[in-house]
Amino acid sequence: MTKNIYKGRIVNLNLETVTLPNGATVELEVIHHPGAAAVVPMKDERTVILIRQYRHAVGGYIYEIPAGKLHPGEDPLVCAQRELEEEIGYKAGVLDPVISAFTTPGFTDEVIHIYRATQLQPGKQNLGHDEVLAVAEFPLEKTIAMIREGVIQDAKTIVGLQCVYIQLLGENIGGE
Repeated sequence: MTKNIYKGRIVNLNLETVTLPNGATVELEVIHHPGAAAVVPMKDERTVILIRQYRHAVGGYIYEIPAGKLHPGEDPLVCAQRELEEEIGYKAGVLDPVISAFTTPGFTDEVIHIYRATQLQPGKQNLGHDEVLAVAEFPLEKTIAMIREGVIQDAKTIVGLQCVYIQLLGENIGGE
């Protein structure tokens, strides 16, 4: 049985009565989300572009990779390209899939698709009225240090940066 508690423009919250694989019947609060796409924009082989965005829910500014919600039926690749240009003002010559991951599977079905963008070309930044952000460039190695130091705390950003870093290490090891 499913009871809709809230239907919003981004998420729907349901109270769902389910029978678990162990036979127990429980009520779960489940947030249904259409999914998202995010991009690790590489200005060159070792420089990443991040945004420092105001996030009310966490009480201030945080470093993130560009990301956004999928429109109904939208290909995540199309969403990634759109969000990249809207948020940082670049288009990607190449968008390579990095990983797709559940964001918080304990209470939501949201999947985020993360891409690495290369061969960046100038586009047109087009922020929404609810987006307050600045663009910053960092050496990729510095962003890994920023994760260790707790400066970068956003999960999608941590996953994206670390996956791209590991991929680049593998490419360099394989190429030697």
